[in-house]
Amino acid sequence: MTHSTGPGRRRTLLHKLLPTIAAAGIGAAGLVGCSSGEDSGGQDAKAGKSADKSAVSSDTKASRDTEAKGTGIKLKTTTGEFGTKAAAAADFPTWGTRWVVHQTADLGSPSVGMINQGAPGQDRISADYQVNTGKRVCEDGACSTYMAHITKPVNGFLTVVAVDIPEDSLPGVPVQNGAEPPKPPQTGGTRAETLQRASTWLTANNGTRVPYSQAKMWKDGYRQDCSGYVSMALGLKAPGTNTVGLASSSITKPIALNDLQPGDLLIDASGDNNTRHVVMFEKWNDAAHTSYTSYEQRGDFGTDHTTRRYGLEPGSEYKPYRPLKFAD
Repeated sequence: MTHSTGPGRRRTLLHKLLPTIAAAGIGAAGLVGCSSGEDSGGQDAKAGKSADKSAVSSDTKASRDTEAKGTGIKLKTTTGEFGTKAAAAADFPTWGTRWVVHQTADLGSPSVGMINQGAPGQDRISADYQVNTGKRVCEDGACSTYMAHITKPVNGFLTVVAVDIPEDSLPGVPVQNGAEPPKPPQTGGTRAETLQRASTWLTANNGTRVPYSQAKMWKDGYRQDCSGYVSMALGLKAPGTNTVGLASSSITKPIALNDLQPGDLLIDASGDNNTRHVVMFEKWNDAAHTSYTSYEQRGDFGTDHTTRRYGLEPGSEYKPYRPLKFAD
């Protein structure tokens, strides 16, 4: 870990250039899985007081006031089931020189590289998620508890203090609870654990259900719509795939309706983001299989655990699928 060797202050230019960056989901009230949602909590404001510089992984030798081209943040956008929104991978400017990129979201972990080795702010970084470490890091009047997992120009973890923005966390980038990226679906896995994760959103919002939104992400980094919720329960990579992705052969396989077991899915992948929906099967409610209990994230309501009949009606567009992570 290196340290700051010269003065500098965070540019104020970005305060004028930086728009309010938020996922611009296009939610419309429609079928049960597809309506706009509510905002969820906020993030800590960027601190403006200087603190112990020895905690920072940097060796800055130039002022953050140095003008550079393209200082505005560039967020990629995607259009899909949940509308147009900021993509998980985002491009940000940096300041200063010789910021250390770490192996994990811990300033004490080994270095895996460095940014801005030759000139202040020469590198832009791309980040796919960030971690709230709970440990405050300050440099030159800017502070943050976040470390970003960057994929460019080095793959590893970088303190958000190195990013030339006025916030203490990266706008539009999912927050993960842990230092390692989510693991992809794999053979094996526990159905009980999947259902337990699904149940957490029933009380995750200060004892109440997580509100529905096609644009917002919950504190665990997952999108707050039906497919983001199921992606969370299955342990897929945040912010989650859409219903078409959940029905793909890389994640699930079709099964017979009567073969449904806890953790399996019923997916309607037809139409658009106002009609598609997915629920997670928990159990049959009777021997005749006339209804079942499921977990779902539904429009105008949020997380729900209730009786459903999706897929049981003749000609229904809901089809049963089994996640590949379940070996049976």
